[in-house]
Amino acid sequence: MVRVRFAPSPTGYLHVGGLRTALYNWLLARREGGTFLLRIEDTDRTRLVEGAVEALLEALKWAGVTPDEGAVVGGPLGPYVQSERLEIYREMAARLVESGHAYHCFCTPERLAEMREQQVARGESAMYDRHCRNLDPAERERRLTAGEPHVIRMKIPDGRTLTVEDQIRGPVSFDSSQVDDQVLMKSDGFPTYHLAAVVDDHLMEITHVIRGEEWLSSTPKHLLLYEYFGWQPPVFAHVPLILNASGKKLSKRDGDVSVEAYREKGYLPEGLLNFLALLGWSPGDEREFFTPQELTGVFSLERVRKSGAVFDFDKLLHINGLHMRAQSTSRLVELVMPFFDRVAWPRPEPEYLARVIEVMGERANLLTDYVEPIPYFYSDPAEYDPATVKKRWKAASPELMEAWVARLETLEVFGHEALDEALRTLAESRGVGAGQLIHPTRLALSGVGSGPGLFEMMEVLGREVCLRRLRTALERLPRP
Repeated sequence: MVRVRFAPSPTGYLHVGGLRTALYNWLLARREGGTFLLRIEDTDRTRLVEGAVEALLEALKWAGVTPDEGAVVGGPLGPYVQSERLEIYREMAARLVESGHAYHCFCTPERLAEMREQQVARGESAMYDRHCRNLDPAERERRLTAGEPHVIRMKIPDGRTLTVEDQIRGPVSFDSSQVDDQVLMKSDGFPTYHLAAVVDDHLMEITHVIRGEEWLSSTPKHLLLYEYFGWQPPVFAHVPLILNASGKKLSKRDGDVSVEAYREKGYLPEGLLNFLALLGWSPGDEREFFTPQELTGVFSLERVRKSGAVFDFDKLLHINGLHMRAQSTSRLVELVMPFFDRVAWPRPEPEYLARVIEVMGERANLLTDYVEPIPYFYSDPAEYDPATVKKRWKAASPELMEAWVARLETLEVFGHEALDEALRTLAESRGVGAGQLIHPTRLALSGVGSGPGLFEMMEVLGREVCLRRLRTALERLPRP
């Protein structure tokens, strides 16, 4: 039975890279009929952010990457929050000390800082010099009895080649001389990631550890811990980094990186998940559109690439647009409505919004495209774009608009086909091109020079609104 976990630290928002890691774990569990577990790793008390756990849970819920077991959900192997498991870690650390695989270290922060400074000055790697590794047992007991601050470090063996059999990268070997005597228990009584993750993955029966490649260099330490405890290690798979256009790790300097930011911008969870799945993984063909359900049927670790994946914002927008057009109008209405709470005009009636959505068609790639960029569907234009006025409002425009208003007042059917025919008939009777009526009309109705089909827009706005806005434009825009 496959058991995988997503184990974020509550240090802020959920990064899109974190969501991709959660997604890969979730997809593997779904494909194999296994269990996806959520664990909160909050042992670094200096980096905790208030409300971060709730934000993480909300982001996962929005994305639909929901756990079968773990924090909030519960399960038989909890607790699933590491700060609630301290006695377990202390017991395991003590076991390592007793078996000779770990030791107490009393070095002060000042000594460690000086040691690293000297190592760097000599051109050496900054690693612990094992000063406390072979302390006299009597001295160690004396210092422990005196309550001297200390940590517990693991003993890295000499002369070993430590090989990680990674599901994505194949075998990756490390010389033990390049592996530091890692701190396992800090002086505040909390474990480091290394001890806590290994202990929890074993006790929670995790079969596959899928995480970012930044953890690959730590895996030899983890394999040693499994060896020291006499436990069978899980399968490891380290997914590639998400990169910016320059090939560096994606950061806030490159644009939005939090899941919440994409939600606020109006992305669909299906669109974001589809895009993130393709960041480092390939289905083996040219397909780019996948629903979450379709992804569960084709995802495999074997097709995850080793190299980093560039976060292409344009491709994300394109894929989200594909998912937008795959939604029913009724679902889009439901999803779009909350975005009206942050604009000046009130929520429209659902039936009216549905007509707007249908008129916008392929112009919308985000949920917000139905709100902020098209205020003219919901309120009269407060101003007219100067560049469009200069380009489209000509000397003949006022007279043509007056004739157009007169025609609209008597038009029997106010539908897009009838409007199209009426405008072109009027233009022909006046000896002008249809554009000389189309462009000024759009300007008068919307205040801008572009948008969805004019006649479809007029049909949605209705006769009363169109006449009012045309008359207002005739009053406010310049005459020859």
